[in-house]
Amino acid sequence: MLMVEREVKLRFDNPEQARAAIRAAGATPLRSRRLQEDVLLDTDDEMLRRRRCVLRIRTEAGKSLLTFKGPVQPGTVKIRDEYETVVADGEVLQRVFEELGLHVWFRYEKYREEYAAEDVTIALDETPVGTFVEIEGGEPGIHAMTQALGRSAADFILDSYRNLFIQHRAKHGLESEHMVFQEE
Repeated sequence: MLMVEREVKLRFDNPEQARAAIRAAGATPLRSRRLQEDVLLDTDDEMLRRRRCVLRIRTEAGKSLLTFKGPVQPGTVKIRDEYETVVADGEVLQRVFEELGLHVWFRYEKYREEYAAEDVTIALDETPVGTFVEIEGGEPGIHAMTQALGRSAADFILDSYRNLFIQHRAKHGLESEHMVFQEE
């Protein structure tokens, strides 16, 4: 199904602070906290990255989703075409893509819980590089929810988790290639 994705991220100090702000804004729980494991695929010549596109397989709770995202369009919020479909077996699909010449070039994990309010979905993401609230929906709803969370458009983060990871890695002198939680 083709959708137009409109979203922003906001950084919070910790999940508790973000959760309290979301609840105070009147959002209702939609999906409980779960681990999402994502892989991004591309060709050896980086055709998708050069086109500023993303091919992702997301796995959570034994279910997989295939997503293709087109280039980000100019705007005050992140806007891009998105095609998404449920797949029966993400591992098999990844193997098929590898046989077709694509490879995993980036892996990332996050714990996500979701909330609903008006015409937006709010995701609380706990990542290895910090806590983020992602607001997705219509632009007026995004701006209204941003304000309800005590923030403004000046706080919008339009970067991908990949770019946030690269910035974090450079700032902290890390060498890891993927944004995954360290096993304890």
